[in-house]
Amino acid sequence: NHGGIYKNLKELRETNGKSSNNMFRAFGLDYIYEENGNDIGAMISLFEKVKDIDHPVVLHIHTLKGKGYAFAEKDKEAWHWTLPFDRATGKSTVNFGNGESYGAITPNWIMERAAKDKKFVVVTPAMPASVGLVPELREKLGAQYLDVGIAEEAATAVCAGIAKNGGNPLLVTNMTFLQRAYDQISQDVCINNLPVTMLMNYSSFDGLTDVTHLGIFGLAAFTNIPNLVVLAPTCAEEYLNMLNWSIGQKSHPVLILIPGNEVFHRSSCAEEKTFDVLDTYKVEKKGEKVAVFALGDFYQKGEAVAAAIKSALGFEPTLINPRFASGVDKNLLEELKKDHELVITLEDGIVSGGFGEKIASFYGTSNMKVKNYGLEKKFYDRYNPAELLKEVGMTTGQIVADVKEILGE
Repeated sequence: NHGGIYKNLKELRETNGKSSNNMFRAFGLDYIYEENGNDIGAMISLFEKVKDIDHPVVLHIHTLKGKGYAFAEKDKEAWHWTLPFDRATGKSTVNFGNGESYGAITPNWIMERAAKDKKFVVVTPAMPASVGLVPELREKLGAQYLDVGIAEEAATAVCAGIAKNGGNPLLVTNMTFLQRAYDQISQDVCINNLPVTMLMNYSSFDGLTDVTHLGIFGLAAFTNIPNLVVLAPTCAEEYLNMLNWSIGQKSHPVLILIPGNEVFHRSSCAEEKTFDVLDTYKVEKKGEKVAVFALGDFYQKGEAVAAAIKSALGFEPTLINPRFASGVDKNLLEELKKDHELVITLEDGIVSGGFGEKIASFYGTSNMKVKNYGLEKKFYDRYNPAELLKEVGMTTGQIVADVKEILGE
């Protein structure tokens, strides 16, 4: 909170709205100041006062963040947003499965990278919490950390400048907010093919579920920008290797999705340190008849689907980890034509414009059948994630039933 607008708001607060230096009145607007913004009665009276006016009026309402709850008043940043918690203790009531979280893995990696790479700079549009950068860690980063405020466009442009001058920028925020910077990503970063790494949290269907914070449109929005490599890791090892590769390379802008599920470990991913050969998918298990493309944090769903197909239909399907959400592995797709009849794709986002449709388009003139699984192009709001999967036909049982019907078995 810096700059002329903030200074004027501060002056208005300190004078109870009476300062003659009032930017709102300078625009010819009516202006009313309310000191007791946390007082419901005061707020009702204020709105009753203005509800029937016939012209614009500015209501300047002074509030205290977290007022009435000691934990939130003491630590405003940590309590800006929180998972469900116990009111008496302030402790989270959410179980993280095996106890690990990407919210802990990511800041650990950032601090280690910063210590050994002085050209590494973390840039954020007021979202350090999206990657667990608490105040103490930001202080340690020093000049290797820059918060531009709630200005995603500026953050992206700054990263382009850092990359152009030989630095190694990491842009961090939530997927839903990156939509604001589409033009800068396209114009400033991707046209110039600058090695900017963008790390996105909450791109999953079961992350943030209110309509203004959905991250499910990210794949459709960003996988179609030329030069941008979009990576979808399936486990902790792959995630860290993708981060290290992206920061170290100088050939591409890269967007990496932080997995939205619990932390999984896969030793088969540990040794894959480079992703230089773009759009090369990884066949995790070779089978026949049906190929399951399980993208990113839906890989574990793909494992379950493949196992269920084998159990129900008596053959081993092929299981594929695409890794690259922004491109098509044409050689592999051609190879699958030899001994497969059906391809199914699983992605954590809307189907329209997403990863699966790229696969379907490739097979358009062939005999290969393709079934895309994902969310509908809708503004979902405050939904139950498990119920939503069932609604769009993405439970394991529903998918196996579809496979049986398509194959005529």
